Amino acid sequence: MSLELKNVEKKVGIETHIYSTNLKLEKNTINVLLGSTLAGKTTLMQIMAGLDKPTSGEIWFNGENVTGKEVQKRNCSMVYQQFINYPNFTVFENIASPLKISGVKPDEINERVGKVAELLKLSAMLNKKPDELSGGQQQRTALARALVKDSDLILLDEPLANLDFKLREELREELPKLFEDRDCIVVYATTEPLDALMIGGNTATLLEGNVIQYGKTLNVYKKPENLTSAKVFSDPPINIAEISKSGEMFKIKDNNVQWKSNIKIKDGNYKIGIRPHNITTYKEGNNSVEIDGKVLISEISGSESLIHFTSGKLNWVSLSNGIQQKNIGEHTKLFMNVDEFLYFDTNNRLVSNG
Repeated sequence: MSLELKNVEKKVGIETHIYSTNLKLEKNTINVLLGSTLAGKTTLMQIMAGLDKPTSGEIWFNGENVTGKEVQKRNCSMVYQQFINYPNFTVFENIASPLKISGVKPDEINERVGKVAELLKLSAMLNKKPDELSGGQQQRTALARALVKDSDLILLDEPLANLDFKLREELREELPKLFEDRDCIVVYATTEPLDALMIGGNTATLLEGNVIQYGKTLNVYKKPENLTSAKVFSDPPINIAEISKSGEMFKIKDNNVQWKSNIKIKDGNYKIGIRPHNITTYKEGNNSVEIDGKVLISEISGSESLIHFTSGKLNWVSLSNGIQQKNIGEHTKLFMNVDEFLYFDTNNRLVSNG
């Protein structure tokens, strides 16, 4: 089983929402669509589901061209960012609704609803109405309705976005386990790089209707094909600086920061990308380079410290574990983990990753 997009393009009037896209998703995989708002994630999912038609190109599912096939005739489920449940139905009735429409016998409905309710910790809620549930329980109900159908294709459009932090963390950890034993293709859209890393599987980075890169999630993260993909897969935003290489020595332009590395690239001018968590207030690893900074702003986020600072003519962002309160204007030393640098050529293509 596979879902394949062949030269799929979507235009609305003079605007192009999805540029020519080729993508093949395989059975038993979770595939993350990662990109900012308006990157094209929802449009792409609607085309996959048959809720929207491409302007050009084809959608193939399991060897069949389904481009013009009605959504009702496709075995797929979709879960949205909003909690979409029938307000007058109980949790049981909400979960069972697609089975009843399909004419499944009552005994089988009871069995299948019972199994998926247990899986999603909803067994005690089956007789309640949606307005009696928490946000997390409502989204679990929507997920259960999608799972109970045994769909070939399950589309999750930012399903955790409206949940509080604790619930988001809890469900994010559970999602991969929910699909372990299911013979289906899962597509999960998100704006959050951490979602992609936690869920694993495969990731496609998107920007303004373009699929930039697709592959195993860790590979896309650690080896972005270009600077654009690295930017999409970094939150807080990746630090970028122009550098020069001579022999084994590297130097940041307009700055006195330099380091030694034996990576095999030619002498010349490059760019580096440094993710904020690779710039810390403490040494990490055996290969750190010191950078002097002047604090612009310091923020505490849970158990992490975010420091915006200037060094030379550039603005930087650092993310450290623990509480590291700094005063505006304070001069401070930070440490960059050289082994985690991403090196790009002047055309923004990756040439080395540390």
